[in-house]
Amino acid sequence: MKKQGGFTLIELVVVIVILGILAVTAAPKFLNMQGDARAAALEGVQGAMQGAAGIVYAKSAMDGEDKTAYAATSGPSVTLDSSTEIPTHNGYPLATAAGIGAAMTTTGDMEAVVGDDIYYIIFDDGKTTTAASDVTTGACYVSYALDKDSSTVTEPTYSVVSTGC
Repeated sequence: MKKQGGFTLIELVVVIVILGILAVTAAPKFLNMQGDARAAALEGVQGAMQGAAGIVYAKSAMDGEDKTAYAATSGPSVTLDSSTEIPTHNGYPLATAAGIGAAMTTTGDMEAVVGDDIYYIIFDDGKTTTAASDVTTGACYVSYALDKDSSTVTEPTYSVVSTGC
């Protein structure tokens, strides 16, 4: 009689158990890919913000307004294209929708929230977020801050918070 070859039931169970252990240890890494992708996207948005602010500052310096402070009634501004006028403070765009928000373009899956001299960009999750405190609680945003009340020339600050992504 010919001997049959193949796996025994015990060998099959051992292989299934080993594959299950591997799946359990590897699953958390693969499940967090969306958070990693969002964090990387926020880093890209921060780079776009820095680039847009740099372009506005360069244009402002060419116009001789890089040391002109913002005033609510007649603040300095820069025209980037034939129609987009960006209000500035010491050459940098204000932390408003008309300032840094108009100087850069974001994708449709992001939205902007304006706080007190801080401009936030967050992922659009379908909820209406209007308060800056809601943004900082979510801990998944990029921010642009410019103190328009400062009398000294200071660069804007950029920060990425991705712990809640």
